Amino acid sequence: MNERSKSRSAARLAAVQALYQLEMEGTPIRVLLHEFHQHRLGATIEDVTYAEAEESFFDDIVIGVDKRREEIDGLVKARLSQGWSLERLDKPMRQILRAGSYELIARPDVPTPTVISEYVDVAHAFYDKREAGFVNGLLDAVAKDVRK
Repeated sequence: MNERSKSRSAARLAAVQALYQLEMEGTPIRVLLHEFHQHRLGATIEDVTYAEAEESFFDDIVIGVDKRREEIDGLVKARLSQGWSLERLDKPMRQILRAGSYELIARPDVPTPTVISEYVDVAHAFYDKREAGFVNGLLDAVAKDVRK
């Protein structure tokens, strides 16, 4: 994996964490981005060094998901099994699906298999294999809806 790929992977994971914080605390986007730029991206926290993240890519995902949340949530809801709602998914899962869906609709420069694979990897940071499979299937379905 080259440096750009590593920094984008780190940006995706950080974006999911930032979106989670946004949903939990309602921190204004400007404040949230500043906090992540200054204290999280590439920082060492409790003896864990976070990889350098591509800041502009991180910002694009966080701001993009926030601005297009209604559209993104509609795409995700359309692909959930009957009887399931977005609200029923736990908060980290919602953010993973939102961030991945955002990339699929707004970042045609990133190939579909890359987006799906990257968010499956993010899911592994939070969940077991079953949930990662869910992310894979749902983002694949969203990709079929939004990419030709």
